[in-house]
Amino acid sequence: MIQTESTPNPNSLKFLSEKVISAIGTEEFQKGKSKNLSNTFIKELLEFKGVELVLLSKNFLSVNKSEDVSWNELKPMVISHLNHYFENNNKPILQENKKRELQQNDDETVKKIIDVLDTKIRPAVARDGGDIKFKSFDNGVVKVELQGSCSGCPSSLMTLKQGVQNLLKHYVKEVNSVEAI
Repeated sequence: MIQTESTPNPNSLKFLSEKVISAIGTEEFQKGKSKNLSNTFIKELLEFKGVELVLLSKNFLSVNKSEDVSWNELKPMVISHLNHYFENNNKPILQENKKRELQQNDDETVKKIIDVLDTKIRPAVARDGGDIKFKSFDNGVVKVELQGSCSGCPSSLMTLKQGVQNLLKHYVKEVNSVEAI
């Protein structure tokens, strides 16, 4: 059974499943980059009128829509698409591993930043249907990518500065600021 949850972003909705949706962690897919996708489920979902972005995580999927489509018309289509997939497949939608692993050359500061992101920040962001990915750390500045419901959310800048930046500065003294790319 698929349940939905609203997010702080009015153009994003979270679809929760008892089944595993992604066995590889969180991945984001955008309508403008869907041409080369080999995953039929994601490709078809991005072809729905109004669907701009899809984020898949272990037990949920977030959909960001355009302003010109209402959730009343889009929500049943997404639920039906998910139900149809799980009626015909007994495996997660995403399976191969593409997750960023700690690199051998990552220094201790980067390892601490990634640990704080993974343990303290990502679970909170996931509750709102989004994700945050570490991109780089240079001269005290952490660069991250906000995905899913967080992408284009009116409150994401506040979340980034008041939440993410404050937590990282508290746990990792080398961090001065956080920027979204």
